[in-house]
Amino acid sequence: MYKVLEVLTADEVARCREIAASAKFVHGRITNPHNTAKDNEQLHDPAVYNQSAQLLHQALMRSEDFRNFAFPTAIAPPLITRYNPSQHYGLHTDMAYIVLPGGTLRSDLSCTIFLSDPETYEGGALQVQLGDAAMSFKLPPGHAIVYPSDTFHQVEQVTSGERLVAITFIQSRVPDPFKRSLLYTLNEVAALEGLGMDPTNYSRLQLVQQQLLRIWGEKP
Repeated sequence: MYKVLEVLTADEVARCREIAASAKFVHGRITNPHNTAKDNEQLHDPAVYNQSAQLLHQALMRSEDFRNFAFPTAIAPPLITRYNPSQHYGLHTDMAYIVLPGGTLRSDLSCTIFLSDPETYEGGALQVQLGDAAMSFKLPPGHAIVYPSDTFHQVEQVTSGERLVAITFIQSRVPDPFKRSLLYTLNEVAALEGLGMDPTNYSRLQLVQQQLLRIWGEKP
């Protein structure tokens, strides 16, 4: 129900860091003053925000694995956030709907793209609760994790260094996570085994894939 992906090149990571180093940040609670669990900082410079958001959006959509896993129909402009020592984000789930300038997005999936080298800061792991399991992620720069927005998650307190990440939210063509996971599995099987299958059976598998997407998917 989650996916770890490598989405940014080294040059793209470096560009995001350059933007963050010179841009203005404000406390993250500016977008949700009543969220007492939130203690971080977020980019607050419209010009460079647009630059970084476009770069990150293009990187996500360039990833075939991301597209196959998320079935995205809309992506919120990715936002660079940072955590300094003592900052954290307590246990929470993400809002169901996010109001954007172009309309309202339903958050089916959440995504964190790591920009800092994990060796440069202590603490700051992303913890995601999936069922009874609590999973911890502190990924290399350029890697992302995509997971359901309705799961409890938190960011551990940073004890030293700086944690720099980008976050975004995705509306999926297939909102049901169980159905989305089944379709992703079918697509993986088709991609890995399709060329070795009997052509007729491969065509039948493709028919099942497309019929399920027609039944379960929302309008483009």
